[in-house]
Amino acid sequence: MARRAVLFDLGGVLFEPGLQHFLGNCEREWALPRNFLRDVLLAGGSQSPHSRAMSGQITLSQLLSEMDEGCRRQADSLGIAIPSGFSVARPFQDLQAQGRVNIRMLQAAGTLRRNGFRTCILTNNWVDDSSGRFLTAALLTRLRSHFDLVLESCRIGIAKPDPGIYSYALEALQAQPHEVIFLDDLGENLKPAREMGMATILFQDTESGLRELQELSGIQLLKEEELLPRPCTPSEVTHGYVSIRPGVRLHFVEMGQGPVICLCHGFPESWLSWRFQIPALASAGFRVIALEMKGYGESTAPPDISEYSQEQICKDPIPAFPIPQGIPQVVLVGHDWGGAVAWNVALFYPERLRAVASLNTPYRPADPDTDIMEKLASNPAFDYQFYFQEPGVAEAELGKDIGRTLRILIRSTSPEGHSRWDLLLLGGLLVGFPEDIPGSRLLPPPELEYYVQQFQKSGFRGPLNWYRNLRANWKWALSARNRKVGTNPDPNP
Repeated sequence: MARRAVLFDLGGVLFEPGLQHFLGNCEREWALPRNFLRDVLLAGGSQSPHSRAMSGQITLSQLLSEMDEGCRRQADSLGIAIPSGFSVARPFQDLQAQGRVNIRMLQAAGTLRRNGFRTCILTNNWVDDSSGRFLTAALLTRLRSHFDLVLESCRIGIAKPDPGIYSYALEALQAQPHEVIFLDDLGENLKPAREMGMATILFQDTESGLRELQELSGIQLLKEEELLPRPCTPSEVTHGYVSIRPGVRLHFVEMGQGPVICLCHGFPESWLSWRFQIPALASAGFRVIALEMKGYGESTAPPDISEYSQEQICKDPIPAFPIPQGIPQVVLVGHDWGGAVAWNVALFYPERLRAVASLNTPYRPADPDTDIMEKLASNPAFDYQFYFQEPGVAEAELGKDIGRTLRILIRSTSPEGHSRWDLLLLGGLLVGFPEDIPGSRLLPPPELEYYVQQFQKSGFRGPLNWYRNLRANWKWALSARNRKVGTNPDPNP
């Protein structure tokens, strides 16, 4: 019997502990009878506050209002007093604040998906209009990137254990009951699914749940794997171009809607360096624009060295940073040389930014007392930058075998670097590395192939020219040495 889809409950399976745990905690804290809150929540059967909230008839704030009245009636009927400090919202707030994603179950869902299974969250949930709704939105946004479908009862209008919700899920998955495995922590929710022909798992703890899921799916799940976000591919983003002046344009990709985050890569990279961050930020409610920086790939690569000074990079087009027209402000995030761009835009064109961040490139104000080249020469870590200064030398070495070059330069670990004099004596940056160097997790084969294609288009002259403006960049930065990133000169911002 071939199974090809798995349904996961949310509360109690993927997100723990469930609401019942927090209801019980509050009952004990307030010295209320056992199941006092649960009985109020479920009172009325199909017309209970819980049933109507799960089917989307009322929102969470309405549920809480009805529960508050119900608790007072229940207390009167039992002849007890509602304790001081009582709040019916408290267990729901604790659920949002203290509940945690079950990482091992999330990993299992990812493993199943990579092995061809369709995965779906099937949850009884309410429409959250409470003050903590951001936490609910953040949780669901995070989970949606890991599953093919997320089905909420409040959106469908039917709640578990109504058989109709299982029929809805089967249709959404385009699966037959015998092809589906369903995990839930409540037996009453599993019974109708089992009667329809699904394989069911009563989830009591992670270890036994994974063991049963492994047996039913035939996929190894008990070995823990590192959980990685899902990257995007070049075919999953929208490609565009922005003209920064006649004859010079930048290639960019974008995804998502909302406030704009602009991503700037470094050397020797591509917009694809942000492949993990692009879909994650888009899912979080942002319009993400990842630039292919000047000199790289499909962006124009002017031959003149001065084209790559920070002053020129940041002022294209006039009056500021090259951002597609119609976007007055962005959150600007850079890595490596992109980080330098981010800091300089923040210093010279602060009106264009809502916020700024940099990876691997800390902000360092220009030092007027020491020439930048002398300062770099005192630190062997920057010796490679001196090797890059003579036009044509590094281009020839790096362009000889682009795949090998990238496998050496973009990897998680590498042998200790040569000094500047070693580079000159040995004949280059890549000397001493094996000809057939193995790949790295940082640049798997499909991404490496794309990088190679992009560098075949642009070559290395443009990317290396960024390094040939070190003194020009320093002199320009000196003009802003008394400024601070993040300050607002307007007294009435």
